[in-house]
Formats: sequence, C-alpha cells, structure tokens
Amino acid sequence: QVQLVESGGGLVQAGGSLRLSCAASGSMFSINTMGWYRQAPGKQRELVATITRGGSTNYADSVKGRVTISRDNAKNTVYLQMHSLKPEDTAVYYCNSDIQTTAWTAYAYWGQGTQVTVSS
Repeated sequence: QVQLVESGGGLVQAGGSLRLSCAASGSMFSINTMGWYRQAPGKQRELVATITRGGSTNYADSVKGRVTISRDNAKNTVYLQMHSLKPEDTAVYYCNSDIQTTAWTAYAYWGQGTQVTVSS
C-alpha cells in the first residue's frame, strides 16, 4: 500500500519562508510526476507546482519566482521551498504523485494535506 506523508507546514508571517516535504512509501515500481496542490477555504484545489522524474518543473503563475519544487528520487521525496509568502498563500497544501505500482499500472496518490497559514 502506497502512502504519501507531508510535513513542514505551519504558521509564518508575511514575507517569511517555509519548506514542505512529502515522502512516498510502500510497494512502488516507479514514481513519475510529483507535485503540490493547495486548497484555500471556499476555493477549489489548484496546482502549485509539479516536477517530473527527470526534473522538469512547472509552476502556477501565482507562485513563480517565489517557490521552488525539487525531488530526491533516492528518497522518494518531493520538496516545496516557499519564499516571500503572502497571506493569499494560506491553504492546505497537498502532495500528489503519479506512482506505478507495477510496470503496467499507475495511480495518482494524494497526501493528507498540511496547513500553511501566512499572517499579515
């Protein structure tokens, strides 16, 4: 059974920084694209950033220049380094990974979410 466990959320003042981590564990053949999404109260879940196994990245326009996504394939872990945080970044942040459990089967897995709160 595959699990994604996030850590690193918390309360930070505007302009501050946070680093989120998400570790995948369980029976996995390969991990493809990994990413972070967020959901603010009353809003739909939205993409923050994604990274392929080869390291190609994609960012939402709202976070470009303030956020860096990276991964450690040896540790099955994806990171989200956030700088210059704004109150509008307040949300529950979810890790998402496209994981092959066999050579022929892949599923999208989600973490449980970690709260990021940015105070003004």
